[in-house]
Amino acid sequence: MRPLPTGPAPAGPRADGSAGSALASPVPGRSAAAPHPTVRPLAPSTPLRLRIPALKVDAPMTKLALNAAGALEPPPDNNPVLAGWYAGGTVPGAVGTAVTAGHVDTRLGPGVFHRLGAVRKGATVEIVRADGRTAVFTVYAVEVYGKKAFPDRKVYGPSPRPELRVITCGGDYDRKTGYQDNVVVFAAMTAAR
Repeated sequence: MRPLPTGPAPAGPRADGSAGSALASPVPGRSAAAPHPTVRPLAPSTPLRLRIPALKVDAPMTKLALNAAGALEPPPDNNPVLAGWYAGGTVPGAVGTAVTAGHVDTRLGPGVFHRLGAVRKGATVEIVRADGRTAVFTVYAVEVYGKKAFPDRKVYGPSPRPELRVITCGGDYDRKTGYQDNVVVFAAMTAAR
């Protein structure tokens, strides 16, 4: 993801602990353990909207794929409010680790996940699906990783329960290489309605 920075700096932590450029590719491995109890998984169904009530995010979703180098392609940057989900992987609500991503900013202004780093443990992420169901995920961690040391296995690894990752860019911005970090929200499904 290589958006041009515009407007105020994105909210949230940095990889160095103070208050990401193409995303790494989803590869199997182990994910961080979710401390929250989970509920019965849902059958696969296309995700339509992603909501983060604490951040007032209510975004339409689009399918994402991998580029020729095997990295996750971000959503188009001509729609700042659009989020995406990796269509080659787990569908949000089904067993496994579902991956969603969006821009922190775009040429048109702040992106859908401009404030993602400000989300806190216990916040919810809702995925509205084509089957009329909503998968509700509870955030159990928000972490920032330098893109050169991105922990693919921890972020993208399989899970025996429905999990969700919400990813955007963060940290310092370099005009040649883009954002230096990625903000990753880890969440486990805790309800379905």
